[in-house]
Amino acid sequence: MIRTFLFDIGNVLVRFDFSKAVRALASLSDVADENEVLTRIDTVKVAYEDGQMSRAEFLHEVSRILKYRGTEEQFIAAWQDIFTANEPMHDLVRKLHGRYPLYLLSNTSDIHMEGLFRDFNIFGHFTDATYSYVVRASKPHPPIYEIATRNHGLVPAETLFIDDLAPNIATAKELGYHTHHYHPDRHHELLATLDAHGIA
Repeated sequence: MIRTFLFDIGNVLVRFDFSKAVRALASLSDVADENEVLTRIDTVKVAYEDGQMSRAEFLHEVSRILKYRGTEEQFIAAWQDIFTANEPMHDLVRKLHGRYPLYLLSNTSDIHMEGLFRDFNIFGHFTDATYSYVVRASKPHPPIYEIATRNHGLVPAETLFIDDLAPNIATAKELGYHTHHYHPDRHHELLATLDAHGIA
């Protein structure tokens, strides 16, 4: 029986499009090619989201590798302006809230979480969260799941984990979680999974 839910964020609760940020950053950078902008940012983004690099260090490194001419405020605004609500999932969370404990498990950063909490009130429906940048571990590696399980008192056999990436789902299954491999364009498949578990 499912008694608890554990949600990923990106392409689950919100859709994201990094190309919006890349266009804004390229216009203020000596690196004009948008693919190259994203490639260079990726060299430091994982370390930042894994908590191995502070916000100040991340912003400094991005400015250096892009020869970025904009302000820190402009960068943060662009980096946060990539998300749009996945409305069917927001509707579902509202219906589950108060009936089940709801938790978040996400590879993310403080910049993104500040913007998400500011822009989407759906995040107020969650009991607690495990973020990669805080615990210095990330999916799909087991330690972040083990931290979430321990910190939130989760029972994997009674918890449904919802994520958009197959490797993340695979690890959760190995650790005994019920899972649903989610795609925002196939929300009906999640509803069918819930129905199979007897969740209206």
